[in-house]
Amino acid sequence: MRIAVIGPGAVGGTLAAWLSQAHEVTLCARTAFDRLQVETPEGPLVATPTVLTDPAAAAPVDWVLVTTKTYDAAGSAAWLAGLVGPQTRVAVLQNGVEHVERFTPWLPAERITPAVVDIPAERTAPGVIRQRRMGWIKVPDGQAGQAFVDLFAHAPIDVATTEDFATVAWSKLALNCAGAVNALTLKPAGVAHRDDIAAIMRDLVAECVAVGRAQGADLPDDLPRQVIAGYRAGPADGVNSLHADRQAGRPMEIDARNGVIVRKGAVHGVATPVNAMVVALLEAAGA
Repeated sequence: MRIAVIGPGAVGGTLAAWLSQAHEVTLCARTAFDRLQVETPEGPLVATPTVLTDPAAAAPVDWVLVTTKTYDAAGSAAWLAGLVGPQTRVAVLQNGVEHVERFTPWLPAERITPAVVDIPAERTAPGVIRQRRMGWIKVPDGQAGQAFVDLFAHAPIDVATTEDFATVAWSKLALNCAGAVNALTLKPAGVAHRDDIAAIMRDLVAECVAVGRAQGADLPDDLPRQVIAGYRAGPADGVNSLHADRQAGRPMEIDARNGVIVRKGAVHGVATPVNAMVVALLEAAGA
């Protein structure tokens, strides 16, 4: 298959490296580099996909995987005119719960396959990535979803369809929204071992659960506890993307990870004061 991956960050680079083992992969990036080097749980993985830096050089492919940050949707869309042909499928692998809505200004909704990704990875330099865990990807059940799953038949990443994509997306958002505390404190995952910090994280997740349920997601009562337990069981030096972006002085996905909870909570009359507070603090910190 001919696959284009828009965005050479930690997740995009990792997926491009794995897909390159079985498919013809083009990586759409701002800056050219020679190869991908991914330190995976199974050992080093090296790939040499075609790297394009000019959207005008793009040609139609079978699949486009959008793995950029949510705030760069317009930048990603610049590639779509060249990459998308009559039969091209587009998968959006981004944070948040608005995958389809984010790209309907440029594509019909039926051409978009939303995907929830949980692959802990960090980019240390252009093309150099540390993949901490194989992780998983979930897409909606159906023909397009199964075709996406088939792309990864050769890879050890757990890629599967789900009949309840909303629940999967809001469950992942519950994990992501708690990570705002790491961005605020500029402390890695181990900060969750502090009981006072864990209490704030639980409040963030509890608000996410309430809003998610209003949106139709089937979320368990103990999800806040599960999220904290996961943080405490994982590597203490883990750095989420919001934390990494603030530390590097880059834009942050505040709206996709916490702002969306506030926005959709307002629609349903669900109070979200803790998420509103961290949104305001992070926006001020990044100003």
